[in-house]
Amino acid sequence: MMLQRVAVIGAGAAGLCAARHIQSRLNIFAPPVVFELTENVGGTWCYDERVGTYDNGHPIHSSMYRNLRTNLPKEVMMFPDFPFESQLSSFLPHQEVQRYLERYCESHNIRPHIRFNTVVETVKPVVVTMEDEETRTTWEVTSSDSSGCQKTETFDSVFVCSGHYSDPSVPDIPGIENFKGKVLHSHSYRYPEPFSGQSVVVLGAKASGLDISIELAKVGAQVTLSHGRPPLTVPLLPGIRQSSPVVAVDKSGCIHFQDGSVSSADTLMFCTGYNFRYPFLDSAQLGLEIQDHVVSPLYRFLMPPAFPSLFFIGICKMICPFPYFNCQIQFALAVLDGSVTLPPQVQMEEEVRREQQEKIEHGVEQRHLMLMEQEQWEYCHTLAGIAGFPPLPPTIRSLYEEVWRQRRIHPENYRRLNYRLVSDAEWELIK
Repeated sequence: MMLQRVAVIGAGAAGLCAARHIQSRLNIFAPPVVFELTENVGGTWCYDERVGTYDNGHPIHSSMYRNLRTNLPKEVMMFPDFPFESQLSSFLPHQEVQRYLERYCESHNIRPHIRFNTVVETVKPVVVTMEDEETRTTWEVTSSDSSGCQKTETFDSVFVCSGHYSDPSVPDIPGIENFKGKVLHSHSYRYPEPFSGQSVVVLGAKASGLDISIELAKVGAQVTLSHGRPPLTVPLLPGIRQSSPVVAVDKSGCIHFQDGSVSSADTLMFCTGYNFRYPFLDSAQLGLEIQDHVVSPLYRFLMPPAFPSLFFIGICKMICPFPYFNCQIQFALAVLDGSVTLPPQVQMEEEVRREQQEKIEHGVEQRHLMLMEQEQWEYCHTLAGIAGFPPLPPTIRSLYEEVWRQRRIHPENYRRLNYRLVSDAEWELIK
């Protein structure tokens, strides 16, 4: 039997996890080929002080800032079969996550299969009709290395593990060109000191917006946290005040808020999330619509029904990332090895359409169709049940939910807590 060749795009957490599971099935799959844009593993966890572009002209991938600490404890973040070092605190600086991923890479001997400083230019399906009139799809992957040498190879499957935290989403604000100060997205934020003593309007109050606001306030910035959600009831530092959304900038450079108030500021910082961007794919050819916040249709949030050997790993938001990747990848490999049989294309498309319609009828906005939140646990459990791999231990969900509760109580101090897993069903708070 011919071994299946799999291309993996990206050597961050998802790409390394894909390579690790492919490596464990060498009776079915050839060793993976992992294409990595940079010279390091780790993806977004690989901190880079530079902003803008790399030497090769491609945009800087990582959105990591210098003082970032995880907002999930290591006991929840880890791949289920590869724990973090036990002596570490529960909430880690990003350097420790990077070291963890490097250790994971070495432990599973993945590095020899990674092509560093290599850009994937195009990924194209090639559909061949066989003698029995069945069709077979292979994938032509064209890449170029640091010397500019271009190469096209054929694979049986492609795992897209390039992440979705690198292409900043910036809302259209009328008159923004009139603003006299500095405008940046959190993607280009690295440390707070340059903003000391400034007035900063931070747009967006999710994880990065809140964390960055706290950092800025600690160096003496006066922060206006502008967002459209219900007012945060958590204790905020004295230098942070909340306001309604920014609606315009007038000709004098002043900022107008939805509640009618007007303010001046030295800096506008967008903590407004990221777009889905896959420049190497022709979405129309794949039967996909790729918008800022939704990629559709994807059967089980993984594959285009028309081309179910192309897998998007970790594309959903508000998830517990590493365990989630681990489930998706094992399901995808079960599809490829034939142990999971997919429904016909039309049925997969109908299922996606029906699920989206149900969400919209329950009040979910179109742009939030790929937010998982509470759905992720049943989703991962279903994948495990269908593909026959061990489900996530119940402690992951219960501790994840406990940390979310603590974060709402005190967004600055919840990271001081430490946890320990007692068993698959029990965790404890370490005093």
